[in-house]
Amino acid sequence: MPVYAAYGSNMDSKQMAMRAPHSPMRAVGWLQGWRLTFGGEDMGWEGALSTIVEDPDEQVFVVLYDVPEWDENSLDQWEGATRGLYHKVRLRVQTLDGEVVAWFYVLDSYEGGLPSARYLGILADAAERAGAPDDYVKALRGRPCTSLGG
Repeated sequence: MPVYAAYGSNMDSKQMAMRAPHSPMRAVGWLQGWRLTFGGEDMGWEGALSTIVEDPDEQVFVVLYDVPEWDENSLDQWEGATRGLYHKVRLRVQTLDGEVVAWFYVLDSYEGGLPSARYLGILADAAERAGAPDDYVKALRGRPCTSLGG
């Protein structure tokens, strides 16, 4: 079964249940050597969108889901992969049970720009509900953002 690693709003299992109803949560883990960032502010959303970029000194908290093919196609639609907004990469994730290869959505845009306060709140809430460490959630909540989106 393909494994998907969510680092953005899809960390929220309720949202994932709506977008990919046959894809149970498998585990949580860390993507080593990458960092969470934002980009694509010029794409017409309320602010920059989440993505990941390589950074040897950082790590990103992720939620892993087992995703059957039919749910993968649905997620591709939701995430804009079919429109070229995001593309998929396969990376190794560290979990308590060992290493897992999972696919990620990576934004097809340059890094830069600020997310909206609303979007950043969604990410922080999703990370908190998924069991991210307090310092990770606090760092998300403390990131610079725009006041767009309320």
